[in-house]
Amino acid sequence: MQLPKYTVKNHPLFNCGNVNCPICAKAYSMLKVKKIIAKENFSSDSVAPFVGRYNYPNINIGILTTPEEKEDAWLYDAPKYWAYNNFQIPQIIDFRSSLINSRTSINVKARNSFLELNREASMSSKPVDIDILLKEKPRFRINYDNFIAPTGPYAELKKAKLTENPKIHTKVQKVYYDNDLKANDAIIYLYESNFDENFLSRILSVGNIGIGKNRKLVPTRWSITATDDIIGKHLINEIKKCSQANYSAFFGNYLGNYYLILMFPEVWSYELFEMHISNANNYMADYEPYDGRKYYAKNTAGGYYTVRLAVLEKLKEMKKQGSVLALRFISGDYTLPLGVFVTREAARKAMSSKPIEFSSKELMIEYAKKLAKKKFNVDLTAIIKKSILLKKMQQQYKLIEFL
Repeated sequence: MQLPKYTVKNHPLFNCGNVNCPICAKAYSMLKVKKIIAKENFSSDSVAPFVGRYNYPNINIGILTTPEEKEDAWLYDAPKYWAYNNFQIPQIIDFRSSLINSRTSINVKARNSFLELNREASMSSKPVDIDILLKEKPRFRINYDNFIAPTGPYAELKKAKLTENPKIHTKVQKVYYDNDLKANDAIIYLYESNFDENFLSRILSVGNIGIGKNRKLVPTRWSITATDDIIGKHLINEIKKCSQANYSAFFGNYLGNYYLILMFPEVWSYELFEMHISNANNYMADYEPYDGRKYYAKNTAGGYYTVRLAVLEKLKEMKKQGSVLALRFISGDYTLPLGVFVTREAARKAMSSKPIEFSSKELMIEYAKKLAKKKFNVDLTAIIKKSILLKKMQQQYKLIEFL
C-alpha cells in the first residue's frame, strides 16, 4: 500500500506501509510541528474556539490557531470537506496536530476581552488574522477524543489581538444581536440557512446565541452533541408529517466505520447498535420511540445523535418517515478516535448511497445478516433478537388489521 505523499521518504518512522498507522501519523506530526511552535509570539489565523469541560464551571477557553499564517487555514477545521474528499487519518492528524490552543481560565458566566475576541472570531465566515503572545512556548501533544477532533500543542495565553475585521454573515449578526431569541431557534434558523453543524456548535460553545442574560460558555464536547440533538429534534417534527418509506437498506463507510441502515415503513422510531467487528458480541445500543427519549443516550453517546441527524436529513430529502435501525461496524482501519464528526459523516455517506429496496421486513433482515457475515464475519442473530425497535414493530397492531 502506497504511503501518503506527505510522509518522509525512507524515514524509519514511516515505513510500516499502513496509511492509517497511528504511530507513523503521530511521529510525523511531532517532527513537523515542533520546528514551527518553538516561540511565544506569532501571527496566525484563528481557526476555531475551544472550550474545555474540566473543573466546570471554571474552565479553560482557548482559540485554535495555525502556527503561522496560511491561506488554507479554514481546512484545519472542516469535517464535511474532509469526508467529502475522503481525507484519511494521517491527513486529519496532520491538520489538527498543527493547531495551537492558546488558552486561559474563566468562569462560564464571566466576561473578559479574550472571550469577546473569541466570540468575534468564531462568527467569522473565514479564519481571521490574529497576533498571539503566550506566557511560554507551546508544549507539543496530540489529544484524541471520541467526541472532538484531535487537538495539538497548547500554552497559556498572555495577550491576543485581531489584526483584521471578521467577515460575519448578516444572518449570524441577526442571531447574535437578538437577545430575545432562544439558542434552539437560533441554531435552526442558521441551519436552514445552510450553516453546517460544525459552525453552529462553535458559536454555541462561546455563548454567541440564546437569551441575553442566559448566555454562557458551553464546553466544546457538549456543544457538538447539543447542536446535533437540536437539529435532529427539529427534523423529527418535520418528517412526522410525511408518509411512510419503503423497506430500504443503505450501506456506506468512512475511515473504517461502516453503517448498515435499515428503514422500515412505520412511524418514526430509531435504534443504533455499535460494535467492533473483532468483538461484535460486546455491542452498545440506544433506542428512541415515536415520542422521543427522555434521557441522554449514554451507551452510544454523541454518535447516537450524529447518526440520527444523518438519517433524518435523508428522510427529509425523501419526504418520508420510518422506523430506522442503524448498525455501526468498526473495523481495524479506524486506528484512532477522531471525534463524532466521523460517525456523522460515515452515516451521511451511507445515506447518500443508492438504497436496496425489499418487499418485506423478513427479506431485508435476511439481507442484513448475510451482508454482515460476508463482509465482517459478524453474526447479527443475537442483535436482531435484542432490538427493541424490531420487538415493538412485531408487537404493534395496525389499524388495517381491524378492517
